[in-house]
Amino acid sequence: MYINPHHLQQQVRQWLEEDVGPGDVTCDATVPAELQGKAILHSKAEGIFAGIPVLTAVFHEVDPTLKVNTFIQDGSRISKGTIIAEVFGNVHAILKAERVALNIVQRLSGIASKTNRLAEKAKSRNAHVRLVDTRKTTPGLRMLEKYAVRVGGGSNHRYGLFDAVLIKDNHIKAAGGLREAVRMARETAPHTMTIEVEVENLEQVSEALESKADIIMFDNMSIEMMKQAVVMIGSAAVTEASGGISIANIAEVAAIGVDVISMGSLTYSVEALDISLDLYAKKPVYS
Repeated sequence: MYINPHHLQQQVRQWLEEDVGPGDVTCDATVPAELQGKAILHSKAEGIFAGIPVLTAVFHEVDPTLKVNTFIQDGSRISKGTIIAEVFGNVHAILKAERVALNIVQRLSGIASKTNRLAEKAKSRNAHVRLVDTRKTTPGLRMLEKYAVRVGGGSNHRYGLFDAVLIKDNHIKAAGGLREAVRMARETAPHTMTIEVEVENLEQVSEALESKADIIMFDNMSIEMMKQAVVMIGSAAVTEASGGISIANIAEVAAIGVDVISMGSLTYSVEALDISLDLYAKKPVYS
């Protein structure tokens, strides 16, 4: 589970520029510039935490002298009242970093928590199935949101348009057919790159098999049709279910025997996990 530190630092600077701009006028007006203090970050809900590297990066970008002590690791299950971290140092700096830090870790923890619930339910009926995300991520946050999916026990689909071939309905139309689309992809894609085809019916499943696609994705198929498709494919290709999957039916989909379940809602439709920061000022630092 890797976060590029250079990319993260660039993003943190952009987030702080958006939020703080030339300065925090409220802090400047109400908080003595040299005031030192301690802040505690704690959970107000149950879930899976994700974002320790981001949390640390935000506070240190505002003020490298801030001391951040973390008490849990990414992937930890937390409940209401769990102490996540303590931050010691200049109160101005702590309050400038607060909103950005909380916004990001709340979202990432929401993604990790949702992924965890869905992955556990899927694996209860199919121990080998992999729950994966999609490219339906928040612009600018793909690296972190996909990281949060892994923290929650899921896996990543392709990162972008550059690392795998995924032939969808519009590609099929533009190429003049499914077989032709796969043939063209075989001629141009590197031999190390997988070719995945999205299919909507059993006729297309047959075409994908004849074309020797590496992965066959069932797009919004009924349960009964997917069952037939899995039998048709056997071990000839990796099978993936996608579209219309939710907490209500994911176990039933997994039980069909598909290898992969992909869900865009892991990242685009998420409830942030409630995390708060409480300040304890007018105390000596490291007291």
